[in-house]
Amino acid sequence: QDLTGWHISKTNHHGTTPDYRVVHGMIVGTQSPIDRGGILLTDRRYKNFEVYMEVKPDWGNDSGLFLRANEAGQTYQVTLDYLPGGGMGGVYGERLEGVTGAGAPMPEGWAPPRLAWTDVWKREAWNSIHARIEGDVPHIKVWINGALVRDWRDTVNHLPGGATDGMIAIQIHGGPRWLPGGYWRWRNIAVKELP
Repeated sequence: QDLTGWHISKTNHHGTTPDYRVVHGMIVGTQSPIDRGGILLTDRRYKNFEVYMEVKPDWGNDSGLFLRANEAGQTYQVTLDYLPGGGMGGVYGERLEGVTGAGAPMPEGWAPPRLAWTDVWKREAWNSIHARIEGDVPHIKVWINGALVRDWRDTVNHLPGGATDGMIAIQIHGGPRWLPGGYWRWRNIAVKELP
């Protein structure tokens, strides 16, 4: 109903003045001013958790779901790059050194999901994003509309200072990876803490 429990980062490299607001029960966000984005963080920190949300972005806008983020936005990011050449549901080390994303070495015998995000995404409709992060060395799984599209483990914990918890954030990408006048929309956001 409002942004209670959330705050905008004042130190993020994408920007510090993104336009996040609640409209008709959903969070909507866009760049403000043009080319300047930012992140909206939870006030609470989480360690092992699942997060679920429904999203409806305009085509041409780059976002992300940040897991265990700090104020500066150093984080494990679930990519939500809804633009030409982008990708949904990947894993990226936002401002982290040494994270190799989906190409990180996996245990012998492990096979990645064979489903591409484009196989399950519904264009111009609400889609669900469900992510889980567990372990001091993060193990991240991502589902789109109930289909597992990423199952990834880091080789070590790359968070600053070896942090094992952090905030959850949603991103408005700065720069030209945003369609002027475009919006991202989020609704029905839920978090479940894990042991």
